[in-house]
Amino acid sequence: MIYWNIFLAFFIPGILGYGGGPASIPLVENEVVDRYGWYTVQEFSQILALGNSLPGPIATKMAGYIGYDVGGVLGAIIAVFATVAPSLILMIILLKILLKYKNSPKVKRLTSYVRPIIAILLGVMAWDFFVESYEGIGIWQTVGIGVISFFMIERWRIHPAIVIVAAFVYGGLVLG
Repeated sequence: MIYWNIFLAFFIPGILGYGGGPASIPLVENEVVDRYGWYTVQEFSQILALGNSLPGPIATKMAGYIGYDVGGVLGAIIAVFATVAPSLILMIILLKILLKYKNSPKVKRLTSYVRPIIAILLGVMAWDFFVESYEGIGIWQTVGIGVISFFMIERWRIHPAIVIVAAFVYGGLVLG
C-alpha cells in the first residue's frame, strides 16, 4: 500500500501542476505533509532546499529523495516514474495523434510554422551561450572552442557527445 501512496503522492501533482516542477511543489507538499504525514513542514522545506541546491529538475529530485526515504529504492523508482508519467502519457497520446494525421495538410502547415520558431529559439539560446562565454572567458577562448568543436563535428565526424565532454574537460583543466 505504501508504494501506491507514493505513486499517488507524485502522480496527482504531476497531473495538476501545470508549469513544471516549481508549480507542483505546493501540491507535493500537500500530499507528503498534509495527506500522508510523512514529513513536517520544516522537514519538507529542508528537502526543498536540498533539491534546489542540486542541478536538474526539482520535481524529480524531490520525488527520488522522498520516495527513497519513504519506500527505499523501489519507492524512489515509483516516485520518479509517477512524477514523469503524466507528461510521458500525454506525449505518447499526442504522438499517436500526430502520426495518425501526419499526412494532413493542416499538420504539415503547422509543422512548417513551428520549425522557424524552433530555429529562432535555438539561435537565441546559442547567442546567449556565446555572450555568457565571451563575458566569462574572453573572445579568443570562446572562438577557439567554437572553431575546434565545429571541425571535430563537421570535418572529423566526432560524435557531439564526445565533443561536449572534451569541452568540459578543457574547461575544467584549463579554465577552471
